[in-house]
Amino acid sequence: MMSKHDTPLRADCAIDTDGRITFRLPPASAARPQLLLALRPKKGRPETTSHHLELEPDPADGKWHAVLEPLQALDEGRWDFYLLPEPGAERQRLRPGLRDLRALVDGHLRDRPSPVAVRIPYVTKDGFLALRAWLRTAHAEARALDVTDRAITVEARLHGARLHEDATVRLRLRGSDTVRSLRPRIDEDGRGFSFTAGQKDLTVDGGGAGRFWDAFVLPTADARPIRIGRLLDDVADRKHVYVYPAMTTDGTAARPYYTVDNDLAIEMT
Repeated sequence: MMSKHDTPLRADCAIDTDGRITFRLPPASAARPQLLLALRPKKGRPETTSHHLELEPDPADGKWHAVLEPLQALDEGRWDFYLLPEPGAERQRLRPGLRDLRALVDGHLRDRPSPVAVRIPYVTKDGFLALRAWLRTAHAEARALDVTDRAITVEARLHGARLHEDATVRLRLRGSDTVRSLRPRIDEDGRGFSFTAGQKDLTVDGGGAGRFWDAFVLPTADARPIRIGRLLDDVADRKHVYVYPAMTTDGTAARPYYTVDNDLAIEMT
């Protein structure tokens, strides 16, 4: 455990438009240091997945650096960073230094091929460096959300696939088999689309309060559903950052929001 007199070990990181992340750590006396990425397991589960990156000294300033290449696939989830001074040594968790995420800010403007891999370095609630990773065959990036007293309209763009004439937006009531199918308005390039959900689309027998609708798009009528969310910028945790008003009708409110995984959903209250 670190005492109050110890200096936290910090790592700088910078990401480019291709998703390549370069890490830099202060000079150290270690002979064979490695940067360890550990996938955070679900609560109560053991840690099972990790990656090691070799740290190399930079002749210019003596700092150690490592590169996480864009083609190195990371499982979807949250990854914690550690310094491993040498193989078999006790690992040391890293604090964040400078984080250069400028290349991510307008990431939604670039079309992505399949599979869609997204990585966003961020700072955990307890002040450590971590990485949020998504890896999906295709992804529908939500853009503008417009909420009125009658409807919720969503604009989005599909990455890793194209929409066909029989494309469908599907709202699925969480924890049930209940679905609502909506016809999207499709842009000429087959990637951009929008859809509108009214109160009747979100109403179910027995009332709707306390329920949640998850949003998907199907590129063709028989295709696998693709989650609609917002991943392609520098915000790792969007749920409490992007807050939208509710559509209220007959005492029932429908409010769009982003889940803990940055996926789009609609909450009924």
